[in-house]
Amino acid sequence: MSGKLNEKILLYRVQAKRDPEAYAKLYDAYVKRIYRFVYFKVSNHEEAEDITSEVFLKAWDYLKDEKEIKSFGGLLYRIARNLIVDLYRARSARPEMIQVTSEEKIEIGDRGEWTEKLQIQIETREIVKALKKLKQEYQEVITLRYIDELKVDEIAEIMGKGKIAVRVTLHRALKKLEQIVRQ
Repeated sequence: MSGKLNEKILLYRVQAKRDPEAYAKLYDAYVKRIYRFVYFKVSNHEEAEDITSEVFLKAWDYLKDEKEIKSFGGLLYRIARNLIVDLYRARSARPEMIQVTSEEKIEIGDRGEWTEKLQIQIETREIVKALKKLKQEYQEVITLRYIDELKVDEIAEIMGKGKIAVRVTLHRALKKLEQIVRQ
């Protein structure tokens, strides 16, 4: 059975029968992606966990109203975006700090693998810093496309734009990111 068809069946079970088991399967399918999306935006583990939990609670409430849903993933990302915007508004008086931590321990005699990991971490920090300099819309479209690996039509649904507008925005965002990285 295809993933979309299975998702539709699970959504039906949740909406029609209030089936918590079906919702748990939907949760398992999306929780890591939503957490990654939120964490990338807020750069704080605890806040990302809280927002991710709230996303799924709001989605459950939305499903109970038996409204038509084109894409469950799209619904989750829209809710996450709105909650992140709310957090940014609450945070606006406080300065933002980026925290990138390494929880891996370097072992002696690891044949130079730690230098490769260190280089990747440095590059990741630089990309995150460059992304943070972009306007919000550009950050979002790059995150959805390259970190969450969503298709253009899914991004269009999440952002409430047409596919062509998303492609143009993505193109402009990548050009601007390239400019920032070169500086």
